[in-house]
Amino acid sequence: MGRFDLGFDGTVALVTGGASGIGRATSRHLAAAGARVVVADVDASGAAAVAEEIDGHAVHLDVSDPGAWSSVLSEVQARQGALHLAFLNAGVTTFSGQASDLAGPFEIEALSDAQYRRIMGANVDGVILGTRACAPVIAASGGGAILATSSAAGVIAFPPDPIYTATKHAVVGFIRSMAPWLSAQGIGCHAILPGAVDTHILQRNVAEEARAHGVELMAPERIADAVLKAAQDPETGGLWLCLPGQAPFRYTFSPIHGLGVPDLEESSRG
Repeated sequence: MGRFDLGFDGTVALVTGGASGIGRATSRHLAAAGARVVVADVDASGAAAVAEEIDGHAVHLDVSDPGAWSSVLSEVQARQGALHLAFLNAGVTTFSGQASDLAGPFEIEALSDAQYRRIMGANVDGVILGTRACAPVIAASGGGAILATSSAAGVIAFPPDPIYTATKHAVVGFIRSMAPWLSAQGIGCHAILPGAVDTHILQRNVAEEARAHGVELMAPERIADAVLKAAQDPETGGLWLCLPGQAPFRYTFSPIHGLGVPDLEESSRG
């Protein structure tokens, strides 16, 4: 029997980027399902507001900071005594979010060092460092799940923002590759791949411009539904694609044969 076969009642969940958007919606969903939720965000006041609403616990967390992860996990263990689910959701886009970012061609030479380090820190380091910090605590708590927010841009080319696309491809590759190892510790491992979602990652003028181009923006609650569904799936390593007008479904790559290396992903299903 999996950790969440009977639901989330009595479990402990950590949600990064929990102050808004997908993180806030998922924190609410988990709390409604009976979980004790730790709402983590670099926006401490926003995290506190969500935690107060759902009777959870808020922590300030810069997901790109290894030391901050150690402190937060120590606090979670001290206050909650366990951790069963980590939703590594915090993320940003490369540029400012102004409408003009969508108007012109991408120019790699315009990418500043600060912009590059910021997006890599949030989108890639936040998932890898988060997994490193959370996995041993979840394993010691009897197992559970680690989920990370990627994007539909994690499995397609998305020319408007190649750097964001690179980070989301990195999340997909990391989750798929970690899944067999975490499975041995009783931890399911999944990536959530939303299409366009109406969150603060898109400034309002960008959202309006997207709609003007016929792009349907999904509500964050749609993605929160997929997170809980993925956590309860008995087969690890899922890439859960969330598209408008469809239920979340597992996206699969075509297999490549003849590489001459063990298929650890396939063996994890046995």
